[in-house]
Amino acid sequence: MIKSMTAYACNEAEISDLIINCEIRSVNHRYSDVSLKLPEALRFMETDLRALMSGQIKRGKLDCTISYKKPAKQRQGFIVNHNALAVLLAATEQIEVHMMTPQPFSALDVLAFPGILQEPTTDKTKLNEGVTQLVKQTVDDLLIVRAREGAQLKTLVESRCQKIHGFAVTASQRIPVVMLQIRNKLKDKIVELVAQPDFDRLEQELVYLVQKMDVSEELDRLETHAKEVLRVLNEEEPAGKRLDFLMQELNREANTLGSKSVDTQISQIAIELKVLIEQMREQIQNIE
Repeated sequence: MIKSMTAYACNEAEISDLIINCEIRSVNHRYSDVSLKLPEALRFMETDLRALMSGQIKRGKLDCTISYKKPAKQRQGFIVNHNALAVLLAATEQIEVHMMTPQPFSALDVLAFPGILQEPTTDKTKLNEGVTQLVKQTVDDLLIVRAREGAQLKTLVESRCQKIHGFAVTASQRIPVVMLQIRNKLKDKIVELVAQPDFDRLEQELVYLVQKMDVSEELDRLETHAKEVLRVLNEEEPAGKRLDFLMQELNREANTLGSKSVDTQISQIAIELKVLIEQMREQIQNIE
């Protein structure tokens, strides 16, 4: 199945008295690259969450941000670490003995000291399970978006492959006419220049020239590569890298067609082919 590398998904859930938010953005990238931003309280989950996402996303750059906040009902209360408070006050008394003019301090100054305000204890096992499930759900939502956009990309590439086929057929039908025109033009030119031309030798030269200007092989390879693109589009595995390679091959054949062509119509077809291939290449850059 064709999937786009560009997508976005976001979910939120209340876990262990915390409101956890998970946001994932993905963009195109040559390989799989996961960037994970976690609050310090959830840092212990980093390795498992990174492995979870890497296992689901085969190609693309993922930016995952997980944040949390307390419900409004919990923001109104504070938990004081009385042990830390006692140690702080005892240390303050010892220091003030050696000070000539001790400075007064308020309760707010004490609260600002690290460790005085205590976070409520949370069940790490429950938190781990809940956050993991939240990330899984967000990744699943992201994959749905990637699949939906991938289907659109597939349709665009398929339509351009059909146009390539049409141009190749038109150019193939034009080849016999072009070869005959070249043959007649050269014969007429030589008759003008030579009183008694050697038509056997002329025929040999014409055959060589026609073979040199023949673009049948390029047109055959263009159609073959276009059919291969259509086949790859229907595979289940990620196809972006293979499709990118096929775009290079299609472009090479279109360039050769343009350089060998001695006919205005075929030269114009070569230009149209290169435009179509470039359009496909831009779309394929976003395919996983």
